[in-house]
Amino acid sequence: MSNDLKKINKKNSRRINGSQEPKFVERLIKISRVSKVTKGGKKLSFRAIVVIGDENGKVGVGVAKADDVVNAFKKAKADGRKNLIKLPITKSLSIPHDVVGNFGACKVIMRPSIEGSGVIAGGAVRIVLEVAGVKNVIAKQLGSNNLLNNARASICALKNLTTKSQVAKKRNLDLK
Repeated sequence: MSNDLKKINKKNSRRINGSQEPKFVERLIKISRVSKVTKGGKKLSFRAIVVIGDENGKVGVGVAKADDVVNAFKKAKADGRKNLIKLPITKSLSIPHDVVGNFGACKVIMRPSIEGSGVIAGGAVRIVLEVAGVKNVIAKQLGSNNLLNNARASICALKNLTTKSQVAKKRNLDLK
């Protein structure tokens, strides 16, 4: 075995043993070219909107600007890691109950769905749900078609999800 393969195997064995952080999936929602008009002319930069998650109940949305696309993507990924949220997922890989999320002029409605129906959603909401690991859900976005605001509205909706045990604990009740 060559030295390169030995190094790769050592890296993989570390990941399997759990000493490294969990593997995150990054999905790009949009790259925009934005310009700032200054005294000397126009300054072009790029804005990236990225969704990052582990497909097991953690998801975050990141936004960043940079002079080139690669740096914008890296910065947005780092921003998404800072804004990770944890959400409850049922055994059928759905959400526990109906939920509504608002951000700006955007409103996102999510409903649990039966197993095998898939993610029925559009645009940024679909990407957020897939990266979060939700497989069976129906979602509708109302209001604006702004991709960033719809992604953030879906994050707000997912933040509002609770389980039966969380509600029982909040009300000081037994689950039985």
